Amino acid sequence: MNGNTRTFRMASLVAVLVLALGIMTGCVQSAPNATSTDANAVSEQRVGDVSQSLTDEASKQLEAEMSAFELTALQREQAKGSERGYEVLDAGRGNPNWINAKARRAYARLMEFATIESERDMSEGDMAGHAQLDGIGERFSKAMDASDETDAFLLESVAYCVDTLGMNKDALVFELVNGIVGDYYPSPSRCLSLTEKILGDYLQSVLYDGEDLKAQTEIFPTEGGSAAMCYVFESLNHNKVLKPGDKIAIATPIFTPYLEIPHVNDYGLVSVNVSSGAEDGWDIPADELAKLEDPTIKAFFLVNPSNPASHALSDQTIERLAQVVEKNPSLIILTDDVYGTFVSGFRSVYSRIPHNTILVYSFSKFYGVTGWRVGLIAMHEQNVVDRLISELPQKDANALAQEYSIVMPDVSGFKFIDRMCADSRSIGLYHTSGLATPAQVFMDVLALTHLVDAEGDPYIELSNRTVNERYKALMDTLGLSADESGENAKYYTLVDVNDLAKRRHGEGFAAWKASEVGDVKFLEDLAVREGVVLMNGPGFDAPAGCARVSLANLNKDDYVEIARRMNELLDDYYAEYEKTTQPADAA
Repeated sequence: MNGNTRTFRMASLVAVLVLALGIMTGCVQSAPNATSTDANAVSEQRVGDVSQSLTDEASKQLEAEMSAFELTALQREQAKGSERGYEVLDAGRGNPNWINAKARRAYARLMEFATIESERDMSEGDMAGHAQLDGIGERFSKAMDASDETDAFLLESVAYCVDTLGMNKDALVFELVNGIVGDYYPSPSRCLSLTEKILGDYLQSVLYDGEDLKAQTEIFPTEGGSAAMCYVFESLNHNKVLKPGDKIAIATPIFTPYLEIPHVNDYGLVSVNVSSGAEDGWDIPADELAKLEDPTIKAFFLVNPSNPASHALSDQTIERLAQVVEKNPSLIILTDDVYGTFVSGFRSVYSRIPHNTILVYSFSKFYGVTGWRVGLIAMHEQNVVDRLISELPQKDANALAQEYSIVMPDVSGFKFIDRMCADSRSIGLYHTSGLATPAQVFMDVLALTHLVDAEGDPYIELSNRTVNERYKALMDTLGLSADESGENAKYYTLVDVNDLAKRRHGEGFAAWKASEVGDVKFLEDLAVREGVVLMNGPGFDAPAGCARVSLANLNKDDYVEIARRMNELLDDYYAEYEKTTQPADAA
């Protein structure tokens, strides 16, 4: 089934379910090719009661045709009128319910200083000029009040960049001021020069576990991690590194949209699953990693720590992966490390296998900036993708040289990371490419909140303690053992509902629940009866019976209540199960 057909069938199925079952879908996420008119028409329908059950056939269709995100959108509407009148508890969302306040205060203060600096140059009504480089560092120091907490942090940040990173004070403050004002296109297009050094230092501190790679790492800031993934796959395809029919491997379970990437018509890739499971502590077994030794597998994509299992790869697995690369030296590894800061002593695959790895990182989850859309792509200055491009057949090389020559006369030195930046604006608009400079400066400020306290960052400690307390509250109330391994990020957790049913009411009941209720129906009932929204684990290619609980977006007591309601629903099912077994027992 091609992408357009699947999208059409998915949109049609949603429309039919809305009309037939009375599910109001105002917040349903529309498929990429669905028109806004269609979405609005669907969202206006409300025919029956939101608690009306899906038919078995509809459930099967939903499981087959809809992603975990579409299912969750439907459940959000169902949960609004829960039968028991409970408050909605939505643990399906991945964005945190906290923000980093220090960074936002500092950003606002820096904007104030930047505006005053602009007015020094010219001020008439609401019109101001541009900041001037000469002496701006000293003017910054005089403008800041060291007794004020926010000003003191900005002074510390500038001092860190000057004393530790060796930056010129005037050049640094000038870049920050020009960047936050946002009156110029990004220059260099890919990343502001000093921003690249700050972000490189941050990545080394939080992801590399002691490896010194910041001087050899090049960075492309992007509109969040999702945009980064799109840019990577688009440019790998455009530069003939990945061709239609090529095999790529995906570490599963994994974030749902990433499962769709290989099947997009534009790429025509064939995916191979490299699987992990609870029995392996969600670490990738050696026999699964061995699949990557096959030279026909061109790339390996993973989220580390994983989503939805929320586990980081062990050092042993990363070492095995390094051995795989020795046997398959052209393997491209793409790692999304957005949850790395939630694991103490986290070690990115990039830190061990930098020449073969493309690193994607986003600030969204840790700092509460999902709405800002700030992420990045990082690559080693000597990397496998540049080598593969240099080895392209002459015909392909000539065609690409002609395309990129409109912005880069000597294409031979045009690196893949810069090609991604050019491709993001269809090459011809390369001069307008790059992430908005105010967003780049915000990333600087976020990074510096950590770097000035890197030896004992209280924000990291607080964030990790927060999700840990929520995880423990959920597991304790469910009566399950907590996984306290060092690799467990605890940002999400997978709950095996079938196993929970077995523990609560025995094997017979668990078998009945699995066959008579199923995964989608359980989540539907959890929303309709209990007002709880979780995500469908199998939608992430997780085992049947699993539900993903986000531990990021509700408070500790809410997770106690979620667990209580899950148990309450299982008890309801058990009462139904007992009715089905009574005749047999009586006989």
